[in-house]
Amino acid sequence: MARRGVLLAVVLSALVVVTGASAAAPRVRLTVYAAADLAFALKEITAAFERTFNVDVILVLGSTGNLAHQIEHGAPADLFFAASDTFIDRLVERGAVLRETRAIYAQGRIVLATARSAGTKLTDLRQLAEPRVRRVAIANPLHAPYGKAAEEALRRAGVLDAVRPKLILAENIRQALQFLQTGSADAGIVALSVAGVPEIEWVPIDPALHNPLNQAVAVVRRSAQPDLASAFVQFVNGPQGRSVMKRFGFVLPGEP
Repeated sequence: MARRGVLLAVVLSALVVVTGASAAAPRVRLTVYAAADLAFALKEITAAFERTFNVDVILVLGSTGNLAHQIEHGAPADLFFAASDTFIDRLVERGAVLRETRAIYAQGRIVLATARSAGTKLTDLRQLAEPRVRRVAIANPLHAPYGKAAEEALRRAGVLDAVRPKLILAENIRQALQFLQTGSADAGIVALSVAGVPEIEWVPIDPALHNPLNQAVAVVRRSAQPDLASAFVQFVNGPQGRSVMKRFGFVLPGEP
């Protein structure tokens, strides 16, 4: 950890010197692909990184499966924050990301959310099967890890078959939240990290009802800025980044 801290300081100090050498020189740019559950947390961390080190970070958000597919086929990403380590491991096997940079950065949580416009707050997954609940939003489990976790939780709660006809499948977890915010769905299962919006109420879902959402990151092999990409990961995993991630409900490595 100490050596990595020194590396971060050296890389970022060099960037400050280079970007400060000429006011007319373009700022160093880093393109970060990230799972949609990071929409709020990573936006805040990115802004702090940019202010501190005078670089530009382009943040591209989407479902983990779709982003992984794009990266494998040459998308111009420098860094990939996935919502599931399985997608990173697959990219490692296919040579699209650097094996030595793979790291778990957080574990996610899902919640049962109710649109305030729908009336009574739901407190149990089994209530989703009740007639008063007409539409239930989740991310598409085929390519969104949070959608897969939602499906697993519904199955283990014994209500998946009853709820399936009500499901509205979103492209990613951020869109699932938007379905609730706009009243397109009465209830849904979303990431805790994006649930702190005024249009919904929520209760936590027992983590034992789904496989762990171990979220991993890796530097893309084609990156022209691998040192800067690694420095960004260290910033996320450093004191400033960790405080933001905890505030948005993530469980962090080394913490219970």
